[in-house]
Amino acid sequence: MKHLYFDAAIAGCGVAGLYTALHLPSDKKILLLSKGSLSTCDSMLAQGGICVLRDDDDYDSYFEDTMRAGHYENRRESVDIMIRGSRAVIDHLLRLGVRFAKNPDGSLLYTKEGAHSRPRICFHEDVTGQEITTVLLRTVQALSNVTIMEYTTMTDILVEDGQCTGMTAETANGETLQIHSKDTIFATGGIGGLYKHSTNYPILTGDGCRIAEKHGVALEHMDYVQIHPTSFYSEEPGRQFLISESARGEGAILLNHKGERFTNELEPRDVVSAAIEKEMKKENVDHEFLSFENVPKETILEHFPHIYEYCLEHGYDILKEPIPIIPAQHYFMGGIHVDSNSATTMPHLYAVGETSCNGVHGRNRLASNSLLESLVFAKRAAQHIAENDSTHIAKNDSTTYRRK
Repeated sequence: MKHLYFDAAIAGCGVAGLYTALHLPSDKKILLLSKGSLSTCDSMLAQGGICVLRDDDDYDSYFEDTMRAGHYENRRESVDIMIRGSRAVIDHLLRLGVRFAKNPDGSLLYTKEGAHSRPRICFHEDVTGQEITTVLLRTVQALSNVTIMEYTTMTDILVEDGQCTGMTAETANGETLQIHSKDTIFATGGIGGLYKHSTNYPILTGDGCRIAEKHGVALEHMDYVQIHPTSFYSEEPGRQFLISESARGEGAILLNHKGERFTNELEPRDVVSAAIEKEMKKENVDHEFLSFENVPKETILEHFPHIYEYCLEHGYDILKEPIPIIPAQHYFMGGIHVDSNSATTMPHLYAVGETSCNGVHGRNRLASNSLLESLVFAKRAAQHIAENDSTHIAKNDSTTYRRK
């Protein structure tokens, strides 16, 4: 068994893990673990965009939109923190080089998605998550204090006197690692790999939640699972290709097999998914359709180039015909219970991103709040760790840590 020593160990290399690493003090030794390759994190798959508070007048409507989508089960403090922290995050991403769409005058161009009362979503084509993750990864890889290990799976945590002191992991060649760290951060993503139909990568199997439960760390709302209304219907096994919510925000409509519209496409995701399931059952079919007939060709080619290309490769031209869609598991609102600083109920163990539950989404997530929530609360985790810099005496003569 190999022993490694770090100030902070992060399991997960999506936007939550990367943003945590980026905001930890530069004099700290940081480890990032990726269960698969760096390109197989779900952050890469986020299409629609990332919300932002446009101005002070937008606050009340943004807050209400988030609460309404979450069936008013949201933790109000978390919603407030996320919304008020959004502009700083977007400004930071712009400084790092994220290429959000802009108007001719250079101002940000906003799009609208289901359950939003106004356009407030920043985007880059239909691959916003890939754009943000790629920029963050490039930035973190340039840091001399950060070590990244791919194809390395966290298998457990180390616990001494009720406090987390690190984690164990296994490399692709079967080597066991014991990673001692002052603070440990779970950024392990969702649970889509446990479902037959999911927009997630299959490697997302709820590892963080499983390990947390084993050690008595509090979990919350484990049954709060979001089904996305529109994934591309295919009989092929594997991950379902997502058709972004913003397609409906730009005018795409849902049709049944008779070519009839059967629901309001801009209701919250759980409402639209339920309507599709009901229509499928009524017609005794295994999918329905999404039509782009009301979306201008220029918008399709500029805003949804990857969706257009994917559908074309699979036999459908969205400029000319509707595409088959089916609801699929998409997002996990529950997870490891954390406070407003992303701290779990175990000292020195944090959880950020989809594996955590800070209550911001309630029972159903508002479209394009996932990337924002991950970034805002990852930043808060890093700041809290920096402000409470202390830890244990490591079992290594050359590395001494002091815990207050």
